[in-house]
Amino acid sequence: MQPSDFSPNSAVDLGARKAALEREAKQRAEESAGRTNPYSVNADESNFQQVLERSMAAPVVLAVLASWSEQSKQVEAVLDKLSKGSGGNWLLAKVDSDASPQLVQALRVSGTPTIIIAVQGQVMPLMQGPATEEQLREGLTQVFAALSQQGMLPPGHPGTVDGDPSAMPEEDLAGEPESEEDPVTAEAQAALERGDFEAAAAVFEKALGADPKNPDLKAKLAQIRLIGRLQDVDGPAVRQAAADNPADVDAQITVADIDMYGGKFEDAFDRLIQTVRQTADEDRDRVREHLLALFDLLPAGDPRVGAARRKLTSALF
Repeated sequence: MQPSDFSPNSAVDLGARKAALEREAKQRAEESAGRTNPYSVNADESNFQQVLERSMAAPVVLAVLASWSEQSKQVEAVLDKLSKGSGGNWLLAKVDSDASPQLVQALRVSGTPTIIIAVQGQVMPLMQGPATEEQLREGLTQVFAALSQQGMLPPGHPGTVDGDPSAMPEEDLAGEPESEEDPVTAEAQAALERGDFEAAAAVFEKALGADPKNPDLKAKLAQIRLIGRLQDVDGPAVRQAAADNPADVDAQITVADIDMYGGKFEDAFDRLIQTVRQTADEDRDRVREHLLALFDLLPAGDPRVGAARRKLTSALF
């Protein structure tokens, strides 16, 4: 596949966004626990072109994974281990097959887990299906050696899977975590891995009770609640209901949630602000409170939040 074969403007359905945000929630928990891989990125339709551009400087190992698959989880864990040991010789780019179906189709992937190598903007298949650490290491070693012989690696690249051990932190060499895991994050992470978003939200709600102004806890709780609200939503149907009846508060709120999932933050904010203008009493209060809760999904200093707050004030008074 040439880089031009892929269009970042492909539509992403609601289910795909849900899968992407679930993965993002887990990643944020891992970041808080200091367990992230510095040489790994999540790839999707929005950033795949940038990932290909990165392959001009160093090989990129594309791992197409399914979040529900134990085989994918095992392959992901091994690739993370190998990538951490590479010292940046190569980048690991993870593609969630549920979150990025258009990208999976463009890559001509028929099953997960699938490993693809991207180099010099080109992609080539490596292997598909379950694989052990030995098999993955051997496969990558052979590919990197061949790329080196063909002169497709940047000058100075060793053409190996592993990097220089002396350049790695002692903590990584010993296999110890870089920092102690936050017990709140660990408990929520465990719930997320079970798919229990209510339990994960309850963990952060309890933590916020002790630290009500913590912005990180607020953001994580808002994200988990958003995911939970849309678990069984029929996106096209509720959007049609909102269009047919602007006074349907529930529909307007749900469509705003969908837009937040899709990254259309300003559309979501504007929809609820307009609904505030059209409602009164309890309905108006409910819409206003929901909008304020959505603000927690973005940093407090985000200009879109500031603009929406000013519009809300104008709508209220």
